[in-house]
Amino acid sequence: MMAIDETKEFLPVNIAILTLSDTRTFENDKSGRVLVDKLTDAGHNLIDRAIIKDDKDDLRAQLSEWVENDDVQVIIATGGTGLTGRDITPEIFHEFYEKEIEGFGEYFRYISMKLIGTSTIQSRATGGVANGTYMFAVPGSPGACKDAWNHIFSEQLDIRFKPCNFVEMMPRLKEK
Repeated sequence: MMAIDETKEFLPVNIAILTLSDTRTFENDKSGRVLVDKLTDAGHNLIDRAIIKDDKDDLRAQLSEWVENDDVQVIIATGGTGLTGRDITPEIFHEFYEKEIEGFGEYFRYISMKLIGTSTIQSRATGGVANGTYMFAVPGSPGACKDAWNHIFSEQLDIRFKPCNFVEMMPRLKEK
């Protein structure tokens, strides 16, 4: 049965939020703001937030910094998951993954199908693990960020969610 086990204590997760955009600033980044608001409202910790241009080297540098930072447990990126030439997020994320979480992108598109129909096939949302850090990339719209949080992250980043969740696996992600 899927449910929150109220007998368990909530465990906040340390999350970094990344927006990829050539035009966004902290003042007008609605998608990043949605994710920050959702994670803090849920009781998680915002460890860092950045906005970078759709540039492969800049993205690699930011991800490297966070993946190597033991304080960052989860990276959620918004933007750069579409089909245009500047959309490079999935390609760079895949360079980092030690393990891909195929079901993340599949389930995100399943959820989106109900809300935006066949337009969801343009999304290349992706998830994986690198150096014990969860990495997720979702589309750059505020709606997509809300959908990802409300239907995936709110449960999978809550140690109380049953039958299983991402948080309970965190101590074992670096096992050899």
